[in-house]
Amino acid sequence: MDTLLWIVAVVLIVAGVAGTILPALPGTALAFAGILLAAWIDGFTRVTGWTVAVCGLLMLLAWGADYASGVIGARKAGASRLAVAGAAIGTVAGIFTGFIGLLFMPLVGAAIGEYLADRNAARAAHVGVATWIGLLIGTIVKVVITFVMIGLFIAALLIR
Repeated sequence: MDTLLWIVAVVLIVAGVAGTILPALPGTALAFAGILLAAWIDGFTRVTGWTVAVCGLLMLLAWGADYASGVIGARKAGASRLAVAGAAIGTVAGIFTGFIGLLFMPLVGAAIGEYLADRNAARAAHVGVATWIGLLIGTIVKVVITFVMIGLFIAALLIR
């Protein structure tokens, strides 16, 4: 039974890494769930409650950074509500359009939303790019934090 649980823990962590890039998956939460499951399987002997707590805090930090980065990017450019909604719709649409769509559909969505709100193509392009940069920074922060969580987990497994 332990072997099956370890496989599930590893699958959760791998899915978490994928989820840091794919917006449909809660990446850091999945990675955290895998870490928590692995710690539980081992009776919290190698991966202690403190390690799990730090990983939990990192998960919350990643979630906050991901949310804030898109909003900050949009606000810095003075984006309208339609631009923010467009970025969200573009992000979801990007899931179905492959890697390139995943990268650029939030930009397109924000630009279309801003254009619908203001009818100014130059401003729409500026808002689209600023929102996209914010989302990209948020994704990078999520990836880094997720790998820090995994690094702490692996170190805890190997050191004790």
